[in-house]
Amino acid sequence: MRALSERSLRFLVDKWLAPEPSAAVHVTEFSRTRLGGRRYVRVETSLQAGSRGLFFFRHDDGCWCVFPPTADTPSLLAYPRAA
Repeated sequence: MRALSERSLRFLVDKWLAPEPSAAVHVTEFSRTRLGGRRYVRVETSLQAGSRGLFFFRHDDGCWCVFPPTADTPSLLAYPRAA
């Protein structure tokens, strides 16, 4: 099990976007997913090389991840063909 600090949004922003100490980090979007109504945020950081951003999704166990919970990911449904 990951430590509580490794499940925080701040930890993941530092891990994935690696902002410089002087770089500003902004939440540019936040809402809930259409399926399941789970929270997500888009975080961007500006660097000299350009800006970068990622979506982070809140899972049922309270941790934040860069991928949506499986219940919120679209899936293909297979239907039998009519004869």
